[in-house]
Amino acid sequence: MTQPYKLSFTAGSLLPRESLALAQYLLDLGTWELAREKALSENLLQTRTLSTAIRTIREIGHRLKTLAPMELEFLVHSTSADQAAMLWVAICRYYRFIGEFAIEVIREKFLSMSYQFEEEDFDYFFNQKAEWHDELESIQQVTRDKLKQVVFRMLREANLMTKENRIIPAVLSSEFVVLLSSHNPKELTFFPIYDHLLNTGSDHQ
Repeated sequence: MTQPYKLSFTAGSLLPRESLALAQYLLDLGTWELAREKALSENLLQTRTLSTAIRTIREIGHRLKTLAPMELEFLVHSTSADQAAMLWVAICRYYRFIGEFAIEVIREKFLSMSYQFEEEDFDYFFNQKAEWHDELESIQQVTRDKLKQVVFRMLREANLMTKENRIIPAVLSSEFVVLLSSHNPKELTFFPIYDHLLNTGSDHQ
C-alpha cells in the first residue's frame, strides 16, 4: 500500500519567525518538549486560542525534527535567504506531497524554461497523485483549494515564486549547498536550479 501523504501543512505557511524562535529554543534547551513548553508559556505565536498555538507549534516541530543538528545550527545563524531555503527543505522532507511537487512540477517546469506557473499545473499534479492516494481522492474541493493556496504561499515566502506565479531561480549559498549535499545531494532538486549545480554540490563533499 502506498504510504499516505501528510497534509496538515494548512496549519501555516513557511512560518519563518516562529520556526527560528523554536529552533533557538530547541538548541538552548536541548529537547523538543522543553522548547514546546516555553513557546506555549510565552505565547510565542501570539494566537487567539491555545488550540491554534498547540497545532501550529506541533507542525513546526515536525518540520524542525527533520533537520540534523548541524542544519539546525545553520538555520539559526545563517542569512534570511539561507534560512528560507532550509525551512523549505524541512517542509519538503516532512510533507512528501510538497517535496514531490517541488521536484516533479516546479523544477521540471524551470528546466524546460516554462517559468510561468499556472494553477492548473497544481491541479494536474494533484489528480495524478490522487490515482494512487485515497486520502487525496476523498478530499473536498474547499480543502483542496486550501492546500493549493498554502503551497503557493510557501513558494513565495521561500523566494521561489513571484506574486504573479512566475518561478524564481533559487539562489543558494555555497555553504548551504555543501551542507545539504553532505546529507543528501538529491534534495537540491527541491529547488529550481540547473543540473550543473547538483554536481557542484557533490564535488564539495
